Amino acid sequence: MARIGCNLQDFALQPCRRRLRLLLLVLVCLCGAPAGLEASALRLEIADDLDSESLRDAIARSLQYLKKLPPHAILGEQPRRFTAKRALDSLVAFEKTLERRSCPRCWAKEIAARFDLIPSSEDPARATVLFTGYFQPVLQASLFPTAEYRYPIYAKPSDLILGEQVTVGARPSVEKIAGRLEDERFVPYYSRREIDDFGVLRDRGFEIAWVNDPIELFFLHIQGSGILQLEDGRRLQIGYAASNGRPYRSIGRLLIDAGKIPKAEMSMERLRRYLLERPVELAEVLAHNESYTFFRFLESGPLGSLEVELTPGRSIATDSRIFPKGALALIVTQKPVVDAAGRLLGWEPMTRFVLNQDTGAAIRGPQRADIFFGAGQRAGGQAGFMNTPGRLYFLDLKGKTVPASHAR
Repeated sequence: MARIGCNLQDFALQPCRRRLRLLLLVLVCLCGAPAGLEASALRLEIADDLDSESLRDAIARSLQYLKKLPPHAILGEQPRRFTAKRALDSLVAFEKTLERRSCPRCWAKEIAARFDLIPSSEDPARATVLFTGYFQPVLQASLFPTAEYRYPIYAKPSDLILGEQVTVGARPSVEKIAGRLEDERFVPYYSRREIDDFGVLRDRGFEIAWVNDPIELFFLHIQGSGILQLEDGRRLQIGYAASNGRPYRSIGRLLIDAGKIPKAEMSMERLRRYLLERPVELAEVLAHNESYTFFRFLESGPLGSLEVELTPGRSIATDSRIFPKGALALIVTQKPVVDAAGRLLGWEPMTRFVLNQDTGAAIRGPQRADIFFGAGQRAGGQAGFMNTPGRLYFLDLKGKTVPASHAR
């Protein structure tokens, strides 16, 4: 989905609750663990709170991606250098362990015996990860502009130039850039204000659909994909095509810093209500986030940055510059419990195997991960409230490791 942003409440952490049930604790043997980590001090519950079918689906989609890569292609440097072959071998071996899942204790023992569970960072000060959520919104839409449907969804413009900026030195890096040509000069692409308020792309043939709500359209840009509900009953999938390359800036943070919404109250629904109640401020608030998403129609989806379909509850987005793309991980955190309308009912512990299949402009660094919750109101509620600290562990089949290019 190549997420442009996280959910809009990337601020206050929900307090963790103590688990009330007896946990199956398995000593995780970290063969070849990073220096500074005491294996005996790491006690981790190996469990999973979702069904096996969704896990098999997510694994199959990562395998689909990995099988297309050269075996020695580097997927990520942290927390250990992963090649495509190493990630693929780990997934194939892990999938076979699912046959023993009917015996949770047996399954956990086999996983602990056969896999290294590597913390996302070897630095204890950076080992805590903030988990947020994202989802597929459903928007009322039309394929033609009308008096009601007057807010356009744009395809990737023909004058948008995408490239890479390479930095050489002790730590070489490659950053994606976007822009356009103006008087034979490469300049930044148009901002959200220029596109939505000044209409620089209007009537140039880039529109693919129109919606009736500018706030929901903005949230669509943040989520990176959605479902268009047409008046004739049809539903069309749309997904990320490109972005304007401008930096993502949180409007939730803007309103918190301005004292307009208390930090403890911030959620997607609270932000939506604020914007609905203050239409005079709407354009200015939305323009604060200069990042702009362009879309395309999809036959199925949603698709993550690996161009494979995302699995609700199983796919996560992380910083693709750091973590291994397509790899298997275990997350330990808290999850919001919501009703069918997306209203918060409470919180529950969550320990779950996930696949690293997406990324996002706001998901930066080793301490951020975004969980895909699916489509609709319930998923939107879960994504909107998900804002909890936890731990992230990548699974690597035990054996000869590939040294990282640098330690973190």
